[in-house]
Amino acid sequence: MAMSFDPFTELDRLTGALTGMRQGPRVMPVDLYRDGDRYVLNADMPGIDPGSVDVDVDGQLLTIRANRTPDTRDGVKWLAQERPHGSYLRQFSVGEGIDSSRITAHYDNGVLSLVIPVSERAKPRKIEVVSGQAHENVDAIDASPARDTAS
Repeated sequence: MAMSFDPFTELDRLTGALTGMRQGPRVMPVDLYRDGDRYVLNADMPGIDPGSVDVDVDGQLLTIRANRTPDTRDGVKWLAQERPHGSYLRQFSVGEGIDSSRITAHYDNGVLSLVIPVSERAKPRKIEVVSGQAHENVDAIDASPARDTAS
């Protein structure tokens, strides 16, 4: 089994280890696959308040934003508080082949699921090839070499 190396993930891990806690938006892990005439994107966002999730499409850019607020219980002594909080952000270039008006989103058990339909014009289509005998009414194409009339 071959291992793949992603320098951006490794850099992110090293930066996070050096700074302790990352400043700025956190990245959410996603799975993305095509299932027939739709794409399905599942994003892990455990502990996110569903009301803070914002999904929008602007042109060819799909953006997912969410926020996880820190636990601020009064009168407790924290022994460990490792679960990240703050803003989450993920952006995807979706191209022109999707139907952005029909994207649906569902958040359940800490996973945001988006169903992104492929647009009708981007779906593969079969083009019928007609034989020469069945297409006799088409004018013949003149394939003779062009003559230079300037001489």
